[in-house]
Amino acid sequence: MSDIQEKLGAHEVAAWLRRHPRFLQQFPDLALSLVVPRDEGSAASLASYQLEVLRDKNRELSRRLRELFANAQENERLAVRTHQLALALMRQDSASGTLQAMAATLAEEFNGDIVRLVMLRPVAGLEAADWLQVVAADDGALAPFRDCLVDGEPICGRLQPEKNALLYGARVEEVQSSALLPLPGIGLVAVGSRDPNRFYPGMGTLFLRMMGEALAAALQRFERR
Repeated sequence: MSDIQEKLGAHEVAAWLRRHPRFLQQFPDLALSLVVPRDEGSAASLASYQLEVLRDKNRELSRRLRELFANAQENERLAVRTHQLALALMRQDSASGTLQAMAATLAEEFNGDIVRLVMLRPVAGLEAADWLQVVAADDGALAPFRDCLVDGEPICGRLQPEKNALLYGARVEEVQSSALLPLPGIGLVAVGSRDPNRFYPGMGTLFLRMMGEALAAALQRFERR
């Protein structure tokens, strides 16, 4: 019975202290005399315990700040590269030159291991290349891409085998993850990586969208001619 009363009393004291967090300011000697058990080793004074907690929080905040800074730097690099890509596309004087610039920039500036473009109609002046395919919009081979070619939503991660087969052909076994950019009415842009973690579901697609819009706008110039 006495143990139960002592436990109830301890709970009541704890509840009272929670309602009066400044109590120990009035009795600093009590704060110094209290001990707090550590996960390892002997007990520590309350002041030492609070200092350790603050240090732990500071280390966690520092870690998060480093992550935010790294993300900000990466986003800045992507923004610069995307801007440079848009400029490179707009400098071209033909649709074929525009697509060549797109493929080259994705391979060189965005570290694409395997870059593939699938166009829905032939492009004048564009010679055959391993990075290019022309597949008619009504071709059954595009069936796995029907939905994404309608909504234009970028896809990141591991693609279905039938999608990989069309995009990468003989090099399909090399591709462990992809960034797929569907361009409704135009075709598909795919960047394949040998790293399974390079592209993953849920990663941001803002810059992919911007690149797709830049390519579509650059190609539209030649459709009016």
